[in-house]
Amino acid sequence: RGRWRWCSQRCLRALCLECVRETGLTIVGDVFHQFEPQGVTGTVLLAESPLAIHTWPECGFVTVDIYVCNLSTDNTGKAERLFRSLEANFKPVRTRFQTIHRGNLDG
Repeated sequence: RGRWRWCSQRCLRALCLECVRETGLTIVGDVFHQFEPQGVTGTVLLAESPLAIHTWPECGFVTVDIYVCNLSTDNTGKAERLFRSLEANFKPVRTRFQTIHRGNLDG
């Protein structure tokens, strides 16, 4: 199905950084960890907030959480493009996409 089934820490990191760059979000740093015998957890720290990803290849399962700040600029579209880019690479059988709006400067 997607290349993520065999994706190592190095592979997943490269994919995430590439997708983030393509959306125009700003990378500040990243950390990825390879579990044994399989699975990777990673975060990409963004100036706009983080991307977190967790894979369970043995179950055919991946979670992606993307948080963005919208204080000075609305980054919602960039966050959705990042999710869709990762989704296109993973080629999942099923996707659950959920948007949660948190915080409000107006009260």
